[in-house]
Amino acid sequence: MRNPLLHPPRINCPATVWGFNVTPHSLLKKGRGKDIGRVDVSESASISSGIASRYATAVFDLSKDAKGLKGLETDINALSAALTGSDDLRALISSPLYSRDEQGAAIAGVAKKMKLSKTMANTLALMASKRRLFVVPQMIASLNAKISEEKGEVTADVVSAKALTKAQSDKLAKSLSASIGSDVKINATVDETLIGGLVVKVGSKMIDTSVKSKLNALQNTMKEAR
Repeated sequence: MRNPLLHPPRINCPATVWGFNVTPHSLLKKGRGKDIGRVDVSESASISSGIASRYATAVFDLSKDAKGLKGLETDINALSAALTGSDDLRALISSPLYSRDEQGAAIAGVAKKMKLSKTMANTLALMASKRRLFVVPQMIASLNAKISEEKGEVTADVVSAKALTKAQSDKLAKSLSASIGSDVKINATVDETLIGGLVVKVGSKMIDTSVKSKLNALQNTMKEAR
């Protein structure tokens, strides 16, 4: 039986995104009368997590067997940075207005441009054909956790109002490592609603120093004082 991650489906649609020869907005203007493979990609958090976990496990196992974990780590770091920095790429993987073929051709262009490994490129192609690209961020988080576990590291999920610089990330990792007693890998994401500060989660422990959290606490205190 052919492994779909090693032999992804062929997609012959000249679409691109994130600077790859097609303007995403032109795709959004297409009519809805014809069924072109668009579906509702909104799923519950638990379902999305389960889907992402299955893809992550398959990719991790294939990469480990091929002694390609270092390359896999490079892939997910590049993908994570690309998703953080590109509104078009985030729209591509999450919008139900893109057809299956449009997503497939565009993500293939992204993978080629970023020089992702064959395993990762094939996985993204398969996810596009199954309308599952919307779980890529969760898949990346799952892969980061698996790689950290393999390396004996602890993953710290860090959410900030603005993207952390490398110096800030390294300093935070060093500080957390000193507190925990293990090497720490930062899995950073951005949430502008935090306004400022950080939300750091390591295992079951969470530290919330965000301005949003402080404002909520102040609001609750004022309600209680009435």
